Amino acid sequence: MTRSVTRRIRRTLRVTGAGAAALLALSACSSSSGSGAGSDSAGSSSSSPEKVSGQVTVFAAASLKESFTALGETFEKQYPGTEVTFNFAGSDTLAASITSGAPADVFASASPKTMATVTDAKATAGDPATFVRNQLQIATLPGNPDRISALKDLTGSGLKVVLCDRSVPCGTAAQKALEAGGLELTPVSYEQDVKAALTKVELKEADAAVVYRTDVKAAGDKVTGVDFPESAKAVNDYPIALLQEAPNAGAAKAFIDMVKSPEGQRVLTAAGFRTP
Repeated sequence: MTRSVTRRIRRTLRVTGAGAAALLALSACSSSSGSGAGSDSAGSSSSSPEKVSGQVTVFAAASLKESFTALGETFEKQYPGTEVTFNFAGSDTLAASITSGAPADVFASASPKTMATVTDAKATAGDPATFVRNQLQIATLPGNPDRISALKDLTGSGLKVVLCDRSVPCGTAAQKALEAGGLELTPVSYEQDVKAALTKVELKEADAAVVYRTDVKAAGDKVTGVDFPESAKAVNDYPIALLQEAPNAGAAKAFIDMVKSPEGQRVLTAAGFRTP
């Protein structure tokens, strides 16, 4: 069942580890410079701090939850009077909602293919831009009690393995990795987004799941991550775009500029993403 989370950024947000350091650096840069990320690029002068206000609705892939939540908090501090609302879910679900007319300002997808669903429907304003990349990792029970060390280990009898549905980017990437290794795997379930797949392991309802390394990192000691070489054949590019019918285009552009800025990239890479 699709798990879609729509939420308003809380004023008090706990960010740990490297993500906290990156977020503090971003906040400090914003307050000391007095100029927003949106004012750096041509055609975005309307995104100056004194003119950006109101609600910004961002539809974003589930794997972006932690990093985008942190960036949303910083955005609200940098632009007083703004409110960032997120809808985190599987990219395919979000794309379907957008093309069906759901009101949103920004779409950040976990794959170009899913973004193409929106661009083909002429629902974006301009071309999407890749802002990060993500790679798969195996999430196991804490301490890796089954001693999983390779993707082929998941095909062993007796292991309960969860994958993302093939229709969503993390599922498509998992299938590419399996094909690269010449492997076949029948999971105990297919989940509609990467967070749902990871949760199965966190709740000990599965022994392992193939998810993004960013989600393994966000889970902390609830799971153990295992790298595997086939993941290099299934790296996902993440594009972001302003939507054609954006209710608040000015603020949306400023948010996109923040995501793409060096400071925003520090927050994302601290969460485990790779630069494009």
